[in-house]
Amino acid sequence: MIRCHETQEEQYCSLQTSSSQALHRCITTLVGNTSSYISSLNLAGKRLYTGSNDGVVRLWDASTLETLAEASSSGDIITGERGGGGAVKSLVILSDKLFTAHQDQKIRVWKINDVVEEEVGDKKYIHLATLPTISDRFAKCLMPKNQVEIRRHKKASWVHHVDAVSGLVLSRDGTLLYSVSWDRTLKIWRTTDFKCLESITNAHDDAINTLALSENGDIYTGSSDRRIKIWRENINEEKKKKKKKHSLVATLSEHNSGINALALSGFNESLLHSGGSDGSILVWKREESEDIVVVGMLRGHTESVLCLAVVSDILCSGSADKTVRLWKCSSTDFSCLAMLEGHRGPVKCLTGAIRDSGKPSEASYHIYSGGLDSQVKVWQILVPTL
Repeated sequence: MIRCHETQEEQYCSLQTSSSQALHRCITTLVGNTSSYISSLNLAGKRLYTGSNDGVVRLWDASTLETLAEASSSGDIITGERGGGGAVKSLVILSDKLFTAHQDQKIRVWKINDVVEEEVGDKKYIHLATLPTISDRFAKCLMPKNQVEIRRHKKASWVHHVDAVSGLVLSRDGTLLYSVSWDRTLKIWRTTDFKCLESITNAHDDAINTLALSENGDIYTGSSDRRIKIWRENINEEKKKKKKKHSLVATLSEHNSGINALALSGFNESLLHSGGSDGSILVWKREESEDIVVVGMLRGHTESVLCLAVVSDILCSGSADKTVRLWKCSSTDFSCLAMLEGHRGPVKCLTGAIRDSGKPSEASYHIYSGGLDSQVKVWQILVPTL
C-alpha cells in the first residue's frame, strides 16, 4: 500500500532557475493552419504527428525538419475535416493504429497503411472506429444497470465519456488504452476490439486534465481539484489472477492549484513531476518503503504549467508564459538548464527525442513544442556530459 507523507510548505525544496548550462537554438518553425492552434503532439520514429483545435491531425517528416531552417510548411493532413470532433487533445500511436482524443467526448482510431510509403494523406490513414463503438454502446444501453448519472436528471451508459477527452496513454504491451476526461472519469479500453473494459466514475472532484502510466501499471491522474490520485489493478492473491477493476491506493494533495500535466522519470520511474496552474512543478519521489514524498519544487514559470515531457534525463515544461524550460531530471539535481523563448502564445504540448551529437562530451536532443500561436517549434539542445 502506498502512503503519501503530509509535507508542510516550509519543507518544500524550492529551487530557483540557475544559469543556463545548455546550448539551444530553434532549427525549424512549422506552421499549418494559422487559424487554429496546436493542441497535441506525438513523435513516433521519424514521424511527428500534430493535432489542432479544428480537429485536424497533420503528419510531418521529422528526419527532414532540421534542414528547413526556420521555414514554414503545411504538413500532410491525415484526418482533414472528417476528423471532426473539435480540438485533438491527445495523440498516441500503437503499431499501425493512431488514437486521437477529442473535445467532442470521443476517441477516434485510424489505420496507418504503409504499403505505399510515398502516398501520404487520406488514402494512407483510414478511419477504423469511434469509441465507444456502436456495438459497445448498443450492448450497454439495453441494461438499466449500465446507466450512470452524469448530471442531475440525466443518465448515460458507463462506456461513454460525456465531456472532452483530455488524455490518452497506452499500456506497455499495447493491449490497453487508458483515457481521462473532464467528466471526472478514468476509462480502460481493449485495443484489439476497442471494447470499454472499465470505467471509474467520479475519480476526482473536478475535471481530470492529465494521466501517466508507470512500468508496474500504476495509473496517475491529475485534476483541477488540486489532487493527484494513484490507481492500481486489484490482484486476487489466492488464484493469482488479475481482476479488471482498479482501486485507489493514494491521493497526493500538496498542490495549491489545479494540475495540468504529469510525467514520470528516473530509475524504475521513481520520480513523478506534476505541473500546476500556479506555475510551479512539484517533484515527487517514491521511496523504498513505497511512501511518496515531495523532494523539490521547480520555480521559474510565471504562469500555468500546461505540459510536461521527459526526454532521457531532461524534464521539459511548457507554460502559458510562452516559454519552454529544460530541467535536470534527477532526485538530487533540479537545476534549470535552459529557457526557450520564441513562441507568441502559450505552449500547450511537448515531445522530444535524443539525437546523436557526434561528440562524447555532449548529449544532443530535439525538443518539439506546440503552442496557441499555431506553431510547432523544433529546438536543438546540446548539454555537456562532462
